[in-house]
Amino acid sequence: MKWGIQQLLSKKHEQAFNIEGDADVSEMIERDKELRDISAVHVQGEGTIVEDTFHVHLRLTGTMILPCARTLADVHHPFDVEMFEAFRLDGMPADEENVNEHEPEDGFVDLLPYIKENIFLEMPLRVFAKEGDGEPLAPQSGDDWRVISEDELIKEREQEAPKVDPRMADLSKYFDKGSS
Repeated sequence: MKWGIQQLLSKKHEQAFNIEGDADVSEMIERDKELRDISAVHVQGEGTIVEDTFHVHLRLTGTMILPCARTLADVHHPFDVEMFEAFRLDGMPADEENVNEHEPEDGFVDLLPYIKENIFLEMPLRVFAKEGDGEPLAPQSGDDWRVISEDELIKEREQEAPKVDPRMADLSKYFDKGSS
């Protein structure tokens, strides 16, 4: 998704040309620690050149994996983003008031940084896992712990012998004698 200025200017007399493909945006994971994984982004749209300005209208679709705000379980979050960008091809500076207008860098128009930026802007602050996805919403065990039911807890407590503090052993013997 990178074109040279001369390559774009040669398409100046065309009505519009299609832009379609997949973009690898996996380095977004390094920039945002909340983003656990992201699929290749399908990019589909069109580009037009009007008065030495390259206009791009794209639709970005894909799936990102984010942590659930309650349980930290993986949540597959699909996204569908529309983006509009414009690039000045005549060497004039971009209009500072128009945030969607840019200048080519080193003689090239590269859409990948703008694709990543638009995905970051659409990333939700928090997501929640849905019940019924087949997997439990939260981990059911970990280091030295596991989730158990109340009945299992009662059985475990009944099986455990009461532990008496050695400093109170004589006092417990006194209460044992008094109850018999």
